[in-house]
Amino acid sequence: MSTSSRYPFTAIVGQDDLRLALLLNAVSPAVGGVLVRGEKGTAKSTAVRALAALLPPVRTVEGCRFSCDPAAPDPGCPDGPHPADGPGGERAARMVELPVGASEDRLVGALDIERALAEGVKAFEPGLLADAHRGILYVDEVNLLHDHLIDLLLDAAAMGASYVEREGVSVRHAARFLLVGTMNPEEGELRPQLLDRFGLTVEVAASREPDQRVEVVRRRLAFEDDPAAFAGRWSGEEAGLRERVAAARALLPRVRLGDGALRRIAAVCAAFEVDGMRGDLVMARTATALAAWAGRTEVAVEDVRQAALLALPHRRRRNPFDAPGLDEEKLDEVLRDAAADDLEDEPPTPPEGQAPEEPGGGDDDGPGPDGGGGGRPDPGDGAGDGSGGLPPQRTEDSGAPAPEDAPEALTGAEPGESGGGTPRPASAEQRAVAAGEPFRTKVLSVPGLGAGAAGRRSRARTEHGRTTGATRPEGALTKLHLTATVRAAAPHQRARGRSGRGLVVRRDDLRQATREGREGNLVLFVVDASGSMAARRRMGAVKGAVLSLLLDAYQRRDKVGLVTFRGREAEVALPPTSSVDAAAARLQALPTGGRTPLAAGLLKAHDVLRVERLRDVTRRPLLVVVTDGRATGGPEPVALAGRAARLHAAEATASVVVDCETGPVRLGLAGELARELRGTAVTLDELRAEALTGLVKDVTDHHRARRAA
Repeated sequence: MSTSSRYPFTAIVGQDDLRLALLLNAVSPAVGGVLVRGEKGTAKSTAVRALAALLPPVRTVEGCRFSCDPAAPDPGCPDGPHPADGPGGERAARMVELPVGASEDRLVGALDIERALAEGVKAFEPGLLADAHRGILYVDEVNLLHDHLIDLLLDAAAMGASYVEREGVSVRHAARFLLVGTMNPEEGELRPQLLDRFGLTVEVAASREPDQRVEVVRRRLAFEDDPAAFAGRWSGEEAGLRERVAAARALLPRVRLGDGALRRIAAVCAAFEVDGMRGDLVMARTATALAAWAGRTEVAVEDVRQAALLALPHRRRRNPFDAPGLDEEKLDEVLRDAAADDLEDEPPTPPEGQAPEEPGGGDDDGPGPDGGGGGRPDPGDGAGDGSGGLPPQRTEDSGAPAPEDAPEALTGAEPGESGGGTPRPASAEQRAVAAGEPFRTKVLSVPGLGAGAAGRRSRARTEHGRTTGATRPEGALTKLHLTATVRAAAPHQRARGRSGRGLVVRRDDLRQATREGREGNLVLFVVDASGSMAARRRMGAVKGAVLSLLLDAYQRRDKVGLVTFRGREAEVALPPTSSVDAAAARLQALPTGGRTPLAAGLLKAHDVLRVERLRDVTRRPLLVVVTDGRATGGPEPVALAGRAARLHAAEATASVVVDCETGPVRLGLAGELARELRGTAVTLDELRAEALTGLVKDVTDHHRARRAA
């Protein structure tokens, strides 16, 4: 992309935290990259692409595909060895994009196994990690990238090198780059272990200020009308910011991180219960880069504060339902306490030539270092307000809450759950009930062998896993089955004129390894929110059970969807998505009340699954119906529900009915529904891990019996 066709970094309006985080990584790549979280249309990609123009040019060895520096070539370079101070050229720093659908070979590079076996030659085709060396590697929608690729990517970023091994043939090359990932949290979260590998994170959102939005539109339209002229108007600011990045890089080695700053960093990480030591290290590197960016040679309190706001919010998540963020009042309190301890512990004499630090430095809530390129970022002013979690619970109620055990005639509760209190009609909507505590569940899996996206739920043919056989490759060979290849080539050695110890291998001899691992499924929840579920204790337990299954789906890399039914209809509360926390938020806000249109819920689920089968034919669904099995409203509600269930059974949809019926009088309607679905039924108590030892076997046995019939 030419400079004139790239939107200038300095022309970006707002997004101070994003611009500052990117610039700090440009100053010190050791910070560890940036993860940019936010809604679509917030200049995430624009800012990353514009950053490349601010990086200094790169000198490379002529003809080296791995961008070795002529002054210090990599001794292990596959294109080497290179002589020291050999001929070299200069090029602009690259910005390499990793597409979501990239293969492992495209990322790390590919070895020609055929030449390696037949000729003993390491024929290596560099991947994107080699292209990004000494530049920027940009991963848009990093949360949609397969975990295996993310692990490879982050390992290379941490070690500064990439290793490629195929059947005993290995290649290593340098891979040092500025890693930037962007993601929309609505499309799914990264695992906490992967979040921790990104140095900094920022939350971005569109401005709610009309004047700022007007300026964004005005500049964008001007750029689209004439990119070259627009870039020319900002060329002075771009050159100035480029010089400042170079000056900060030069100053960085002289910045002093004193013991006082280190103690503040340790105190902050300990106070916020940050796991491991990576947070401390990233904060130290970020504070040092902030000081260099501000033109100082000593790390100040405001540097530590800003470093914490950028480096710690994503390291405090313990599960996917936790909202990222940092309590700034608590942060200031910790810094004040650390400053007071320093005054008690340190000698009164300041270092030579250095003015004593103000005791109140920890209270500084003013602007931080100059963010450059369009404004001065304020540490407390940015998109990362930590509001990305669950919506606030409604606390007001238009009437008296239903008693926990009101009779079914008044609240929809089951017989045997009656009690005192103010009655409420079954058709009245009640406020959302908080979910019970989640618990660990045993796996619910889809029977058979699938071929869907890699995950951790059901058995499937995958690229990674245990080897189960060999086949002729269709297209490029990705996973060699060495034994099968040798067996295929061995009978033809005499005819091929073999002499010596080498094995004569032809392309027709190569065999692809077939492997079996686990896949992710589409788990579609169909939740009964009618009046019969409205007893407060029961609905809280139901939400806790679904929340537990959502957490399990997150851990097993599933897509999830949520259909609810009550009153006269069913609705898709959440279309199938990878964002499990979005499903949890919708579940928490789910009200109850009204009749039980069970057939409508099952038919709506059938429509959702029909569309999803067209979108992704390889992802197998698992239907989880959470109900007591009752059906009311309309003519013949029970018969309609049975016919709707048989639609799912006819399409061999794996299903589980979670029976929510409680009390001394039980009708067993959920079990009847499970039989119509040709699935299995479990109670809420049986859903817990300690009581669910036979559930997977039951699901499998039901489907085997169906096939036998």
